[in-house]
Amino acid sequence: MAKLIPAAERLVRARKLIQQARDLTPSEATGKWDLAYIANVKDLLRQAKDMIKFISLTPTATPEIKAEVKEIYAEIERAGAEILK
Repeated sequence: MAKLIPAAERLVRARKLIQQARDLTPSEATGKWDLAYIANVKDLLRQAKDMIKFISLTPTATPEIKAEVKEIYAEIERAGAEILK
């Protein structure tokens, strides 16, 4: 059985995944248009989204946590636009 991860830990892990996506560097030969680079960035951002997807639907989620989830969703969108621009 999978270990349950608390909401606070999920938020931290999602932020780490976003930072990993920002830290990826494209190959020098193909630059930003390298398909493997784009796929890796999108995968990390998808993992971050999946990490926090259901937090706001849980009955124990406080309004502060729900606001932080919205903030992380916005951060994911910004990161995707900045990195893949």
